[in-house]
Amino acid sequence: MLHADKRALEQNLKVNLLRIREKELRFYTDNCVAIGTQASLLSGFAYSGLIQIVIPEGRNDTLITAYLCVTVTAMGLELIAVINAMLCSMLGPGLALRGPDGSMHRAVDEMLEEYRLTFFFFGIGLVAFHFSAILFAWVEFIWTVALAMSVVLSLFLYGMFHYFLRIYARFKVPPSLIITGRFDTDSSVYERTINAAELRSANLAHNETQSVRQQVKEYLYPISTAQSVLRDTHGPADAPR
Repeated sequence: MLHADKRALEQNLKVNLLRIREKELRFYTDNCVAIGTQASLLSGFAYSGLIQIVIPEGRNDTLITAYLCVTVTAMGLELIAVINAMLCSMLGPGLALRGPDGSMHRAVDEMLEEYRLTFFFFGIGLVAFHFSAILFAWVEFIWTVALAMSVVLSLFLYGMFHYFLRIYARFKVPPSLIITGRFDTDSSVYERTINAAELRSANLAHNETQSVRQQVKEYLYPISTAQSVLRDTHGPADAPR
């Protein structure tokens, strides 16, 4: 009787823990679906730029080649984002649902890094899409019109990059403060509270110590970065299990 009660308690606890991680899995799955939807739209626009335009005669061959190559690059990057998002939204929940014990943790951790990599491809494809539009203006119109269009598109590209960095910095969580569905041996991790101003100050202090390469690595591989920070702070015994 006691053995059965202990087993039932253990199973109930495991189910409750999995429900916490399921929220993370659903969050990353929804993010992948959102990225894939927008990436498919942009890839369709880029494909239209290859097959539905008529290039006037007498244009510079180098300029035409650059336009076609950049447009194909934009389409390819967005298609990579579409494929990555589709595979993650299909295979990630499948691993968590049908895999052996511990598959939920692996699925969530892998989904986090893969969806960020997918968004990275989406962002680079979006930049290439703007350069494609600039080159299209120089291929299709006279130089005065092309110059005006290039200035406007460059301003929009700068604006998107500026607002992306501003919003990302506002909502970014430093690796030392990241909380996941895994239970840590250090209970103080879950009792820590922080307001918006303190979070912004922590982000600024963290970014001052990071190079651009380290920040890119931190964005693409947040789980390994957070584990490294926890090992440096608490030692190997307190790293996430």
